[in-house]
Amino acid sequence: MTKLDRLLARLAEPGVVLRLAALVVCAMELVSAGSALLGARTEPYDGLVAWLWRQFGGDASDRRLLLICVGLLLAFAALMWRLASQGQGPTTTNRRLAWLLLIDLLAFGVTPGLPFLVTALAAVVLPARLALGFAAAQVLLNTGIYVYASTTAWLDQFGMLSSMLALHGLAFGLGRMAAAEAEKRRWLQAVLAEQLSGEHLLAEQMRYSERMQIARELHDLMGHHLTALNLQLQLGGALLARADAGGAGQALGRAQNVAAQLLADVRESVSQQRSSQRIDLSAALLALAEGIASTRIELSLGDAARDLGPRAAHALLRCVQEGVTNSVRHAGARRVQVELQGDGDEITVSIDDDGRGAPGWHESRVGNGLSGMAERMTELGGQMRVTRTGPGFRIELRCPRWV
Repeated sequence: MTKLDRLLARLAEPGVVLRLAALVVCAMELVSAGSALLGARTEPYDGLVAWLWRQFGGDASDRRLLLICVGLLLAFAALMWRLASQGQGPTTTNRRLAWLLLIDLLAFGVTPGLPFLVTALAAVVLPARLALGFAAAQVLLNTGIYVYASTTAWLDQFGMLSSMLALHGLAFGLGRMAAAEAEKRRWLQAVLAEQLSGEHLLAEQMRYSERMQIARELHDLMGHHLTALNLQLQLGGALLARADAGGAGQALGRAQNVAAQLLADVRESVSQQRSSQRIDLSAALLALAEGIASTRIELSLGDAARDLGPRAAHALLRCVQEGVTNSVRHAGARRVQVELQGDGDEITVSIDDDGRGAPGWHESRVGNGLSGMAERMTELGGQMRVTRTGPGFRIELRCPRWV
């Protein structure tokens, strides 16, 4: 993931979006207030504070009212920033609801057009049912205030109710959608971290098991031969000390035979170990094909798929997974053909789909997935090539077979 991708992912988090929205609204109101203080004619505030101000005989264009509303706006932005940064954190639901009511009171105090941000914030920080009740209360309260303060016809009032319902419904829906996506992202990150840690532990356990197997093999194979060899050499030394050249020669001959047998057994054991390290990749590829229901994955696997080195098997599986995932998710392919064949000491894999392709594709603009595939092949002394970019997309992989 590039720095730009990480930045966009960070900006897409609901808490960040809401904080930015609060800052934008606050900046716009500050600019408007500054213009009014400099003498420009601007729209007066129409919230509860302005209504109470007028009820007690105040002037709606009074600068003191303007400063009070700006102060309330700054408090609204600060509290919204704080609650949005916490999200569904360690604080209790009742405490978050209390903070929301306070923020909502500040929003109504400034202007009736501001509480929809509180509805979106409630959708992020509250459970779904409570957030829906909060949004419904917001619609009723906004509509009630408008009807009480308005003298227009009932049709206009009905239109206002519809507008409030649409505005707060949109805010609630977007907030819940953003919260759900953030929760899914956190869940996937936790699952991925758990999987990676499990893979590291499994790899360490495999290394430990291999070391124990080698230790047992050395003990069982070499212990007896080395004991016999040591005894024959000691016997030959003792016979030489007695000047028994014939007996010493026989002892040395038996020692030589023991050493030759030990060497043969070691070579045979090494050959067996090499042959036992071959990996059968066919089962993993079949599981991959069967696990994707939306696209038909056609496999053509030669005998070489069952006779691969561990590094080659791992790299090819990751590359096939990446290629198939790209075809399914990004290319919209309905069919993907994966062919694996052996060519002497090399293995060749092709991934061919019938998706939309990439007519403008060029090697200088290779994505992270294709870059990773090329790097895996290069590490093994092989290569990756894109042989067709439209119609469809075709990738060919080639690497040593037994690495």
